[in-house]
Amino acid sequence: QVQLVESGGGLVQTGGSLRLSCAASGSISRINSMGWYRQAPGKQRELVAGMLSGGMINYADSVKGRFTISRDNAKNTVYLQMNSLTPEDTAVYYCHYSDSYHYWGKGTLVTVSS
Repeated sequence: QVQLVESGGGLVQTGGSLRLSCAASGSISRINSMGWYRQAPGKQRELVAGMLSGGMINYADSVKGRFTISRDNAKNTVYLQMNSLTPEDTAVYYCHYSDSYHYWGKGTLVTVSS
């Protein structure tokens, strides 16, 4: 089992920045993927950014150039630096971990006001 604890959501104005953190604990595999998904009201959950333990990264087109994912493997923690936020980024952001299984955090709300 893997547990994920997210932090860093909140309310920010358009153009502002937030940094999300997600700490994983439990049975962490050496090879894994950690990342962030989001779900806006009335929409499906979508990938925001993902990062393999070896360093490979992928981003959703909508966040490229604005969001940066990073991770500290020693701390089993993944971060999401979000800059130039817009109201379209408003959503619940979920931390995701996968190895042979998939695990989700409870989510943290990001609200961007216009």
